[in-house]
Amino acid sequence: MSEQNFDIVILGAGSGGYAAALRASELGFSVALVEKNKLGGTCLHVGCIPTKALLHAAEVADVARESAKYGVNATFEGIDIAAVTAYREGIVSSKYKGLQGLIKARGITVVEGEGRLASPNSVQVGDQTLIGKNVILASGSYSRSLPGLEIGGRVITSEEALQLDFVPKKVAILGGGVIGVEFSSVWKSWGAEVQIIEALPHLVPNEDESISKQFERAFRKRGINFSLGVRFQSVTQNDEGVVVTLEDGQTFEAELLLVAVGRGPATANLGYEEAGIAMDRGFVLTNERLATNVPNVYAVGDIVPGLQLAHRGFQQGIFVVEEIAGLNPIVVPDSHIPKVTYSDPEVASVGLSEAKAVEQYGADKITSYDYNLAGNGKSHIIGTSGSVKVVRLNDGPVLGMHMIGARVGELIGEAQLVVNWEAYPEDIAPFIHAHPTQDEALGEAFLYLAGKPLHVM
Repeated sequence: MSEQNFDIVILGAGSGGYAAALRASELGFSVALVEKNKLGGTCLHVGCIPTKALLHAAEVADVARESAKYGVNATFEGIDIAAVTAYREGIVSSKYKGLQGLIKARGITVVEGEGRLASPNSVQVGDQTLIGKNVILASGSYSRSLPGLEIGGRVITSEEALQLDFVPKKVAILGGGVIGVEFSSVWKSWGAEVQIIEALPHLVPNEDESISKQFERAFRKRGINFSLGVRFQSVTQNDEGVVVTLEDGQTFEAELLLVAVGRGPATANLGYEEAGIAMDRGFVLTNERLATNVPNVYAVGDIVPGLQLAHRGFQQGIFVVEEIAGLNPIVVPDSHIPKVTYSDPEVASVGLSEAKAVEQYGADKITSYDYNLAGNGKSHIIGTSGSVKVVRLNDGPVLGMHMIGARVGELIGEAQLVVNWEAYPEDIAPFIHAHPTQDEALGEAFLYLAGKPLHVM
């Protein structure tokens, strides 16, 4: 048995773990980073990066189909799934090599193998014991299912969906959240018939209701079918496909059922409970500064209750290391972390929805303005409809921004700064946005709320 000592031992090298390791090495700490699979975790290998590659291939397919309206003669002849796979794997492999190089250059000790919290200050990996003055738990998440719904055969999760070597003709998707609508978008663009099943009253149910309604209209227009407000009951499968039954007796037939009901915390059998860590349904409980109830043990990313987003993991990883270093970093609440859904149309938001703002401050204290992208030159050029909605406190700051339309994910940077820096529309109004950009839509909304609209009545 070998034993090594470090300032910080990190269990898991996904977004939260590797960001913590990089920041820690920058601050002069000695770091051990434990990972049983590959550096980069879910996001790089089976999540954000590969799925966005598929979505880009889907966008190219749609552009090829519609090229005539832009005066370009092109024909869409179908999807070469082997070539799409090579493109996707090439991107992941390039990013993976870059990350490996970065970790190596920073002098971080990477320990390959399944780690387990052996005591509050040590992690066991095979016959190695890594002792840390501080331990950061960053073990990530897995694709959840529903009670009684077994994954296997034609019932798949997003991981299997990524690896498919064919385009299904007809697919059912359980869950109308981010993962469900992104895969729906890809498969529809590639020529599949799609049926989404969502138990809540709306698709993308975590977004402002006005955005969800616009999103549903856009999906309806694209010919994507969805059932809302009725829960899944059961699924049967045979050699031909699956039959999905809902609680109201409706049935849907498809080749495959993609289960996209969210992700669960990957914390089972890792020694957390035995080390005295407070848990709740598999999640690690922390205070707002990400400290667990056990001294010098912190948790970051998907195992901490709240938004399950790669960039939340990054932010928390950096935060915890700066906390250990005594730099007293600022807490960014989940509501102030940007969210993007990369389907067609895209959805991007940060801050409070109108309903949440009203709940917090009262209806008489809140003003919102929805700027329609129909008035935006660049949106017209690229052929997207949609809107930018800004929610403000009267005589106060912008509390939330909510956007829908092609490429609006690229606008979230400005929106994030405005919300997090508690800017007033009056502060931002003098800064006219570059023309013609989609970014102008944000400018128009701020001008309107500052009482001096330019291009709107």
